[in-house]
Amino acid sequence: MRIRSLHRWPRTVATALALQRRLAGSVRVEPLASEIRLVAGADVAFTRSGRAVIAGVVVWDARERRVVARATSRAPCRFPYVPGLLSFRELPCTLAAFRRLRAIPDAVLCDGQGLAHPRRCGLACHLGLWLNLPTVGCAKSRLLGEYTEPSSERGAYSPLWHEGEQVGVVLRTRAGVKPVFVSPGHRCDFVGAVRLVLETTGCFRLPEPLRLAHQLVTAQRATADGCED
Repeated sequence: MRIRSLHRWPRTVATALALQRRLAGSVRVEPLASEIRLVAGADVAFTRSGRAVIAGVVVWDARERRVVARATSRAPCRFPYVPGLLSFRELPCTLAAFRRLRAIPDAVLCDGQGLAHPRRCGLACHLGLWLNLPTVGCAKSRLLGEYTEPSSERGAYSPLWHEGEQVGVVLRTRAGVKPVFVSPGHRCDFVGAVRLVLETTGCFRLPEPLRLAHQLVTAQRATADGCED
């Protein structure tokens, strides 16, 4: 998969903050295409030492309910852990994994935030701008915002608000199970983000592409940790 270069990677927090604010102005919230077939799930893990990041991408055929491509990458961590700036720590390796894909997805799901971010440029927004693809953040926990707990049935949701603006949706993907925090990343809106997550979620809390990507990086991390011992 070919990916255009969006920017150079900053090395300081101040430079990253300035870049993030600038990138937020390029994020587009727009309706998702009516049919999305190939959905990529992207996740990362860190080695036990914390010196390296491992990224995994799984492309899932939503019509045939099967994996059509997968790729991984490993790279040194070159940016410190700073809440709200995780994309600068994780995306260089994630993009390397996308470059190794033999299938081009129609949309991407990220284990992280999209608009539900202090500067409206979470990991899903940042990745979407790099890939120029519809991208949605689907996180297991809330970064910010206020919401009313959705009802217990599958598909129930409530808006996530921050400073008077809707930034995401709190979505119940399985009846009686904790909700996930969904927010548009790029080239997607709230309705499309909810639809994409529900259409790719089966018997588990997380969408299948994300669940499989998590399994992939977990297995890769076990191997990497063994090599570090």
